[in-house]
Amino acid sequence: MIYFNNVSKIYNKDSVALDDVTLTVSAGEFVSIVGHSGAGKTTLIKMILADDKPSDGTVFFESVNIHKINSNELTKLRRKIGAVFQDFKLLSNKTASENIAFAMEVAGKTDEEIASDVPHVLELVNLSHRAHHFPNEMSGGEKQRLAIARAIINQPELIIADEPTGNLDPVNAFEVLQILKKINDLGTTVILTTHNRGVVESAGKRVITLEKGKIIRDDKDGKYII
Repeated sequence: MIYFNNVSKIYNKDSVALDDVTLTVSAGEFVSIVGHSGAGKTTLIKMILADDKPSDGTVFFESVNIHKINSNELTKLRRKIGAVFQDFKLLSNKTASENIAFAMEVAGKTDEEIASDVPHVLELVNLSHRAHHFPNEMSGGEKQRLAIARAIINQPELIIADEPTGNLDPVNAFEVLQILKKINDLGTTVILTTHNRGVVESAGKRVITLEKGKIIRDDKDGKYII
């Protein structure tokens, strides 16, 4: 699904974010990417989303060089990706249901599809009882589960979760992880970046460790070693 071919990102001679990274993520995988702050995790995610371009090398998504396509093709590609961030990025003036519905409206879904799918995804993330609440009426864990619901509502092929448990206590972090694993079990590829050892080891999936822009470890059995 995703292939990094000798990818480097050099901002200046003193700032090398990625250094000759070659990496493959297959469809249906759950991959945790770990590393200290500044290791290159965020830059790697930006490459997949085409929010940044490599200085050298190539990034492919489903055999397409994502940095060589036009804006219309890029828009279509991004619809195959759902993103979840540490700061939630929810719309404060919309309820939980409305946040999800808005994502469907942007994707051109019908009113009938919205009415059918929104309750289903709220149930999936255990937020049916919060459907009519605004983000400021929700806990951090509930906000992150809502962000996940919004990310998956249009059935993307890939979920990118960038430090989704960074602001959460262990109980809420574990619940968010369980939802991501459930999504993965349904066939969606998941890429998770995190500093949280407990989350990584609870996931029990492949772990890629970055250090100073290089992949220094790629473990299949969920070990967090830094």
